[in-house]
Amino acid sequence: MSGVPIIAIVDDDASVRRSLLRVVQSAGYIGETFASAREFLAWLPHGQAACLVLDVHMDELSGFDLHDRLNVPTVFISGHDDAPTLERIEKSHALGHLRKPFDRAAVLEAIHRAVGGIDALHRADHDEGGEA
Repeated sequence: MSGVPIIAIVDDDASVRRSLLRVVQSAGYIGETFASAREFLAWLPHGQAACLVLDVHMDELSGFDLHDRLNVPTVFISGHDDAPTLERIEKSHALGHLRKPFDRAAVLEAIHRAVGGIDALHRADHDEGGEA
């Protein structure tokens, strides 16, 4: 195992997936892309994502529905900033929300924060175990 965080990108728009994949790979992350929440769930037993970049509005299983099933640091992306969507994102405790179209710096900042939060959690667990 390489130790490089895997960033899972779930969006039903192929151009968004390609764009996000280029961004995460340019920052040294491993990127995995999925056209639907179900496709991601099928991959999940075989892989582990350090962060999920997740479209809010998708057919079949929405980003919110997928997020509710998992315990993975999530950055939501959406083209809709209506009040109900924003309220649901806020309640989800996601580590970020990006509005389409997004810029590279904002994407990487949100991903770094999500991945860094996991790293900090692991360090805290390790430190607590080491001092006990």
